Amino acid sequence: MAIDAAFLDELRNRTPLPSLIGRRNKLVRSGRNWKTCCPFHGEKTPSFYIYDDHFHCFGCGVHGDAISYVMQSEGRSFPEAVEQLASEAGLEVPKADPRTEARAREAQSLGDVLNLVQESYRRRLYRPEGREGLAYLRGRGLTDQTIERFGLGWSGDGRQLLDELRPHGVSVEMLIRAGVMRVDEQGAPKGELFFNRVTFPIRDRRGRMMSFGARTLGDGQPKYLNGPETALFSKRRTLFNLDLAREGVHRGADLVVVEGYMDVIALDQAGFGGAVAPLGTAMGEEQLELLWRMSPSPILCLDGDAAGARAALRVCEVSLPLLSPERTIRFCRLDAQDDPDSLIRSRGPRAMQEALSGATSMAEELFGLLTAGLVDPGPDQRAALREKLVTLSKLIPDRALASEYRSTLLDMFFERFRRKKTFQRKGGESLKLSTQAPGAMRDVESGNVERLNIMTAMLLRHPDILPEVEQAYAGLSLPSDLDRLRSALLDWSCQEEARDALTEESCMAWLEGHGLTDLAEALKSGPLPRSVGDGKVRDEVLTVDVIESWWHFYALVNFQTFERTLEEDVTKAVVNGDMESFVDENGQSGLRFPSALMTRLRVRDALKSGERVGE
Repeated sequence: MAIDAAFLDELRNRTPLPSLIGRRNKLVRSGRNWKTCCPFHGEKTPSFYIYDDHFHCFGCGVHGDAISYVMQSEGRSFPEAVEQLASEAGLEVPKADPRTEARAREAQSLGDVLNLVQESYRRRLYRPEGREGLAYLRGRGLTDQTIERFGLGWSGDGRQLLDELRPHGVSVEMLIRAGVMRVDEQGAPKGELFFNRVTFPIRDRRGRMMSFGARTLGDGQPKYLNGPETALFSKRRTLFNLDLAREGVHRGADLVVVEGYMDVIALDQAGFGGAVAPLGTAMGEEQLELLWRMSPSPILCLDGDAAGARAALRVCEVSLPLLSPERTIRFCRLDAQDDPDSLIRSRGPRAMQEALSGATSMAEELFGLLTAGLVDPGPDQRAALREKLVTLSKLIPDRALASEYRSTLLDMFFERFRRKKTFQRKGGESLKLSTQAPGAMRDVESGNVERLNIMTAMLLRHPDILPEVEQAYAGLSLPSDLDRLRSALLDWSCQEEARDALTEESCMAWLEGHGLTDLAEALKSGPLPRSVGDGKVRDEVLTVDVIESWWHFYALVNFQTFERTLEEDVTKAVVNGDMESFVDENGQSGLRFPSALMTRLRVRDALKSGERVGE
C-alpha cells in the first residue's frame, strides 16, 4: 500500500509522541524530552527516550516514529497503524490511486530541482556577480562558516537559472512548479522570481528543501520576498530554520521564535541554537503545534515596538485555546530600538541571554498588553478590562488551567488597579494606599484578625454587597487563609453567571469547587454583628445596614486609609458634580452625595463621635 509521503508527514506532525507513548507508560521529564522504561525489553532504569518526532532506546537500540511505535507495540501492520493514528488525528487516509504515486514522484522531483537551485545560488554568492550580496552578509557580522551553515546565496540578475540547470534535465515548467519562476496572468513564463537578492533556503524539519526567502539590497519592494505556495511549501505550516533549531533544542538550547531571517542567523551564530522565525505571516495554530513538538515552553522574542505588541497579542489569542498544563509560551520583549540581531551586535550575546532569562509568562504578557497605557482607568474601563480577562481565560479548554489563569489575571488586575491605586496629595506627592509597613501583617494578625473574620463572614452571608466594597476589600492585608478565600470570592464575582445573581448559595457552590467550604462555614458560624443577622433572619436584614456595618469594621481595621480614600472620593464627587437629588421629611428638595458615599460618611461620623455601629 503506497501512501502519499506528504500525508505521512502530516500524520507524524499531528501525533505527539509523548502523548502516544505515555498512554501505556509512565513518562518522566529528561531535560526538554521524556524518558521511560523501554516497553520492548525488561529494564528497571529508564533508557527509552522520547523526542518530538522519534524515540530511541539506549538499552536495546529500538528506534522509530509514531507509526513504527504502534506497529511494534500493538503488532499492527503499516497500513493498520496509519489507519489508527489517522483516525485519532481526525485525518482521512488518501485512497491508493495512481495520483498518489504521481504526487510522491512530483515531490521528489521538486525537491531535486530546489537542491539544484540552491547550489546555483550558493555558487553565485562567491562569484564576482555576488560581490554585493557577500559584502552585505559580512557587513551584518556573519562569518563564512555561518553563511555556509545556512546555505545563503545570491540570485543573480534573474536571467541565467534555466540555462544553467537545463543540462540537469530541469525545464521551465519544473521551475514554475518549484516556485522560483514567475508566470503571467495567462500562466506563461515571466522570468525568475528572485533577482539581485540574497537568498535564504527554507527547509522542512528533516532538512529537505521546500522554498526560498530573499532580501533585496536596494530600495526595491518588498524588501523580503518568500516563494509562493507549492506542493512542497506552505508558509503557515513551517518555520524558517526548523531543522537546525530542532538539533539545537535537543542539545539543550531554548526554543526562541523571532521575527526575521537575520535575527535567527544572528542568534545561531551567537550560540543560541534554537532560533526559528515565521515566514512573513502571523503565527498560526499549525506553527504553534510545531513549536510545542520541540519544547513545552518556547520563548517568543518580539521587537519592542507597537508592531511587536500587536503580534504578541495575536499570538496570545491564538494560543489560549491550545494551552494545556504541559505546554505554554513565554515572552521576551526587547526595547523599542532593538531586535535580536541589533542587540547582539551592539551589546553582545550576554545581553541577549539576560533578555531571554527575563522572559515572562503568557499571563503576565497578556495582562501587560491589555493594560498598556492605562494609568487611572475609570469604573467602566476597569469593568470592561476585568470582563475581557475572564473571557480570555475561558478560551483555555483545560478547566483547571483556565481557573488558574483566571485567578492569576484577576490577581494582577486587583494588584494593579485596586491595591496599588495611586492618589495625589496636595503638592503632587504620590500615595499608594496598599503599601504596608513591614509590621503591618503582624498587627493584623494580633489585633484585627477577628474583625477581618467578621468582615469576610458578612460577605459570605451577603455576597450581593461585594460590588460596593470590592475595591477596599481587595486592598486589605489579610492572613493567608483569608487571602485565599478573598481570591476565590473576587474570582467568583467576575463570572458571567454570577454577575446577575450574587447569592449565598451560588457563592458557597463556587467555594466548594475550590476546596474552601470548611473555612467559609467556620467563618459564617462565628459571631456576627446584629445588623447582619444570625442567618435565621437573614432575609429581613436591609442591604444598606450590612454595607454600613462592613464599612464600620473596615474603618476600625484601617481608619487612616478609610478616611483618606473617603476624602478623595468626596473631592472627586464635588469636582465632577456627582450628586443626587433628594426630598427631606419637610418636603424640601436638595442635592447630596450618592448613597454609597453617604454610607461611608455616616460611618466616619459615628466613629468620631464614639458610636459603635453594629459591633
